[in-house]
Amino acid sequence: MSRGIVFRRAFLAPALLALAGAAFAAEPTATVAPYGQLPSGEEVEIYTLDNGRGLEARITNYGGIIVALRTPDRDGQSGDVTLGHDSLAGYLESSPYFGALIGRYGNRIGGAQFTLDGKTYKLAANDGPNALHGGLKGFDKIIWKAEHSVEGEEPTLRLEHVSPAGDEGYPGRLTVAVVYRLTADNALRIDYEASADAPTPVNLTNHAYFNLKDGGASPVLDHELKLYADFFTPVDETLIPTGEVRPVEGTPFDFREPEKIGARIDADNEQIRFGGGYDHNFVVRSPDTGLFPVAEVYEPTTGRLLEVESTEPGVQFYTGNFLDGSIRGKGGVIYEKRSAFCLETQHFPDSPNKGHFPSTILQPGETYRSTTIYRFSTR
Repeated sequence: MSRGIVFRRAFLAPALLALAGAAFAAEPTATVAPYGQLPSGEEVEIYTLDNGRGLEARITNYGGIIVALRTPDRDGQSGDVTLGHDSLAGYLESSPYFGALIGRYGNRIGGAQFTLDGKTYKLAANDGPNALHGGLKGFDKIIWKAEHSVEGEEPTLRLEHVSPAGDEGYPGRLTVAVVYRLTADNALRIDYEASADAPTPVNLTNHAYFNLKDGGASPVLDHELKLYADFFTPVDETLIPTGEVRPVEGTPFDFREPEKIGARIDADNEQIRFGGGYDHNFVVRSPDTGLFPVAEVYEPTTGRLLEVESTEPGVQFYTGNFLDGSIRGKGGVIYEKRSAFCLETQHFPDSPNKGHFPSTILQPGETYRSTTIYRFSTR
């Protein structure tokens, strides 16, 4: 659908909507509006997807950022469950990847380098000695080509980008497409696809910061988490995996049954100290192919439940340990430490330097495909 065409939601009086109740679904919509300019003068736009069943997403073509994600609580009151900024300026000034698309390589690469086919590629060291989230100008800081539509009953935003050979030090020309869609069962589905003309590491994800209670105004320590993971990958003091795959049993990393995020977040544990809390990759318990459960998060005050499914073998569980009160976010809220959690579906960090980890090398003629679903409900 060409830019500028707006899908209009049919008007329905609030009284009629109340009478219809949950059985009624309004018309899904996808709209676009201006969102400001970059210092270069490039225009940025924001897209609003509404599934007509209570789920609404606002996403920019700058960085593919999820600016807002609104979903009802158990009383039917809609609220934004993500951290971020009210304007483009906020994302340009102070954003730890709030809601952004991450690439070429999500998470860390140790020593900011890797060797592929006998050649060593050096990357920007933008996280101590390591490379983080694609470099100094990763996919979170570019304007994507965008196209919005309603496909069937699903409002959809398709983003495309071509990363040239040598971009941020990575080999090969990489062509990427990311599709956001809202489904009828109140899920945000993200489909990733990429191809390359030379072997290159690829690890795409989204860095949404969630707080199911109040969008970041309070800590997430009372949220209850379940992870479908029997193992995690321990890290060194710079948060690079050591290469070990360690059982979660008997550790603060055991979320196989629902547990409050804050129950063991300050445990006397070396891995907890290294991360300042949780900032670790968990090995997802999964079949060989297809979508499978990754995590469930329940917030008892609002009754909101988030279920995560993915095709990825890992998930980075991060508890906002580096938020320090220096960022004023949406609605003037000050984002304090541990006011959010992230569940970044992924291949493992530093995989290009760990031959026994699932490979992230995309070969010419192959197609990278990955899907993650964030489904919202209440109980």
